[in-house]
Amino acid sequence: MPRALGLNTDHFSDRLYGAIGATGTPGCVGLDPVYERLPGAVVNAKPEFGPTWAMLLFSRGVMEAVAGLIPAIKFQSACFERYGAMGLATLHQLVSVAKSMGFVVILDAKRGDIGVTAEHYAAASFDPTTEPEAGKGRVGGADALTVSGYLGMDTVEPFLKPRGDGLARGVFVLVRTSNPGSDEVQSLRLEDGRTVAQMMADHVAEIGHASRGLCGLSDVGAVVGATKSGEGAALRARMPDQYFLVPGYGAQGGTIEDIRPMMRRAGRGGSEGPMSPAAEAGVLVTASRSVIYAFEQDEAHWQAAVRSAAERFAGELRGLLE
Repeated sequence: MPRALGLNTDHFSDRLYGAIGATGTPGCVGLDPVYERLPGAVVNAKPEFGPTWAMLLFSRGVMEAVAGLIPAIKFQSACFERYGAMGLATLHQLVSVAKSMGFVVILDAKRGDIGVTAEHYAAASFDPTTEPEAGKGRVGGADALTVSGYLGMDTVEPFLKPRGDGLARGVFVLVRTSNPGSDEVQSLRLEDGRTVAQMMADHVAEIGHASRGLCGLSDVGAVVGATKSGEGAALRARMPDQYFLVPGYGAQGGTIEDIRPMMRRAGRGGSEGPMSPAAEAGVLVTASRSVIYAFEQDEAHWQAAVRSAAERFAGELRGLLE
């Protein structure tokens, strides 16, 4: 994992900060491979190997296409889990490949449960093993995981224990999600006047305070949808030291102007290392369909189309810094 800008620590936030600084853009490509939407050149390469082989080939091709442009990859776990053991094996292989290519890896699984169950989910995400004996057959795990704190913040704590390699884990806690139905829960007002989302933001800021890296940002981030930009500034005020993982950009309707209210002003967290304007913004904006499916299914040179879309995406995000 690159340790750019001299932030040589074990913190997830510093690793992400360095990766964003190295590329100059706070972007993340979401890998949500759906077999029916894959390019014909991939599906027809070895059809006898089935969907998981095609997903492996496609996902590697996407990562090759966006390498050097985008600092982070977010894998949608459900797209792989639906294929059982073969799907999970494919996911684990792709996580290892992504890390070997220098990407910060986020697993989008939205885990959340109590006590020892959360510890099992954490081990599966960060330190998966292929053998029952502890540590035997360990394969590379993610750098960060999306989690739900709506069972209480004590269910988030198990995910913050150090990984098997000693590096700090990162989590992005669901705070204000992009789906329309979220309004029915997250916009409700509590007796003290806060919304449910604002209450969750306060909890995230509190639990994340002790997990800040040299960059001034916390290993505990927040998921805040681009389609909820009207609440972005208020949530940022409550979470000044959090990275916001921002889904909903591009195909779901989110725009650059929706991102601006969520930005953290440069230097606000008291960064002790060399500053990167892109990383100091405190956002990691995710695009999936608009990048990974930027081709016609019968297009032979589909990777070129993906790279062109990633270049546009990265360029748009650089506009945040102007």
